[in-house]
This record gives sequence, structure tokens and C-alpha cells, in this order.
Amino acid sequence: MAEVDQHDTDRTEDPTQKRLDEALERGDVVKSQEVSTWFVIAGGALVLAMFSGSMGSGLSITFRGLIANAHQIPLDGPGVLSIAGRIEREVLAAVAIPIVVLMLAATAGNMIQHRLVWSAEPLKPRLGRISLFAGLKRLFSKQALANFAKGLVKLAVIGAVMTALLWTQRDRLDGLVQTDVLGALMLTRSLALKVLGAVIAILFFVAVADYLFQYRQWYERQKMSVREIKEEFKQTEGDPMIKGKIRQLRQSRMRKRMIAAVPKATVVITNPTHYAVALQYERHMNAPVCVAKGVDALAQRIREVATEHAIPVVENPPLARVLHAAVEIDDEIPPEHYKAVAEVIGYVMKLRRAAGRA
Repeated sequence: MAEVDQHDTDRTEDPTQKRLDEALERGDVVKSQEVSTWFVIAGGALVLAMFSGSMGSGLSITFRGLIANAHQIPLDGPGVLSIAGRIEREVLAAVAIPIVVLMLAATAGNMIQHRLVWSAEPLKPRLGRISLFAGLKRLFSKQALANFAKGLVKLAVIGAVMTALLWTQRDRLDGLVQTDVLGALMLTRSLALKVLGAVIAILFFVAVADYLFQYRQWYERQKMSVREIKEEFKQTEGDPMIKGKIRQLRQSRMRKRMIAAVPKATVVITNPTHYAVALQYERHMNAPVCVAKGVDALAQRIREVATEHAIPVVENPPLARVLHAAVEIDDEIPPEHYKAVAEVIGYVMKLRRAAGRA
């Protein structure tokens, strides 16, 4: 357990995007219950303000008619079922839109915090969840203490606000016993909207603060140690040592291939000490082709092989540097260098003809 705690304290690095994506796939997302609660209460207040009248009218008509015609209602089995089905349909029709509003509010409370996640990971059984030590640790964790403090704050503040709002209406509340049903309902609706408005305003700040706290807790859980970052880099980008060896192997093979191609070159253009570019040109070619190039030690080796196989070596520092930067192995030289290279190859051809006549 000490090793696990030590490992947790080593997580000082910000999480990578891959780590955050994996957390989302596991269902480990930022989740503030206060945000969801705020949306549901706000949805309830919206339903009460906009649909309470239509709901009350629809239900009152239904039940007024039911009471007025109670003597005509058959009490046999099919008759009771028919009346029950009718009442059910009327009630569902009256509350359908409010229920949809509340469902949308609850969904929005989750969607605004994170995108939709489909994961069975949170449902998988874990032995750690039934551990006494783990349970005590969760009981006295920052999360538990924050929830306790948050509950006390909500209870105190909302209780104080409700008391302040209702205390001024105490005379009207005392008179409800002498008020008709419609008047009592209107007063109750008015007071409920005032109380809900105050509660929504208070819970908005509570929800924002709780979301920031939950986000911070979630982000801290996703932090990584240096070792984890290195392991992830190896998994995504490959082991740096292996990549270095592969790079060295490729360079070695490329070097061997270039050295083997030098004897086929027509001319080697040098710096003379730092750069060397070997060009091959035949009459059927569109333009000279670079068969080898290199700097420093590799350039020296290219010159040595060229000398061993009697390949002309021409010193032209500006041309050597520009060709080394502009052309890759087995590629034709760029058109802007045709003239300069043609002069060099023409010079080499003159040397060959002169050597042939000698």
C-alpha cells in the first residue's frame, strides 16, 4: 500500500491527451451532482411557471366531470377498467410535456459537463470497493469533506432565504384556512415560484463552485508520473533507443548503397573537403542523377572510392553545397542547376576525349 501511495505522490505531470481520452472511454469524467440538480430544479420551476395552469385545467376538467357523473359510472370490472384507462390517458396527456421538459433538463445537466459516454467500466465489480481501508479512506477524503461542507452551506443559506421570503407572508399563510381552493392554489404557486427563484439563484453559484472543484479533483486523478509519460511515449512513438538503432541501421545501409554506386558516377563534385556529390549521366537520361552525397567523413570516403575507380573529382565549392542541399539520392538535379552541371560534365568529357587521343 505504501508503494501505491508513493506512486500517487509521484504523479506531478499534466496528463497527456491520450490519458484524458482513455479516462473518457472508461467513463471517468467530470461529474458534479450539483450541476445536474440545478438543471432539474430550473426545469421544475419552468414547468411550474409555464405549464401548471394548463395541467391544472386539464386535470380539474377530468376529475370534475368524473365526480359530477359518478352516479353513472358502472362498477363492474370492464367499466372500472375503462374509467381507469381514460383517467390514465388524461393524466399522461396533461403531464407529458412537463415530464419531457424535466427529462431534457436532466440530460442537459450531464451533457453540459461532458460529452455522451457509453461505458460499462464503472459497473464492473472491484474488490477495492469492499475494502474496509478503502471505504474509510473515501469516507474521510477531500470529496467527502467537500460534500459535507457543501451540504451544510446549502442547508444554512437556502433555509435562511426561505425563512426570509416566507416570514413576510406569514399573515397570508395563516389565512389560507379561510381561503377557497383556487385562491390557496394561486398563493401557493406564487410563493413556490419565489422560493424556487431564490433557490435556483443560490444553487447556481454552488453548482459552478462544485463543478470547478470536481474538475480539479478529476484532473488531479489524471496526472501522470514521469515514468508513465515515458511508457506512454514508448507505446505511441516507440522506444527511443530502438528508433535510434533503426535510424543508425538505415543510415548504414544508405551509406553502403551510396558507396557501391560511386563507381557508376560520371563525376564527383567536391567542396573540396566538406561536401561531395556524385552524379551519373548517360546520353539516354533526361538529366544527371545523384547517386551519392555526403559531408565530412562520408564525403572523404566518396572521394577515395572515386579516385580508386578513376572517376573525375572536380572542385566546385558553391555547386557542391547547393547540390547537396537541393537533390536527394536517385533524384535528377533541379532544372535551375542544369547549366552549371552541364559545364562540369562537358569539362569531364573533354578530359576523357583528350585522354583517349593520348
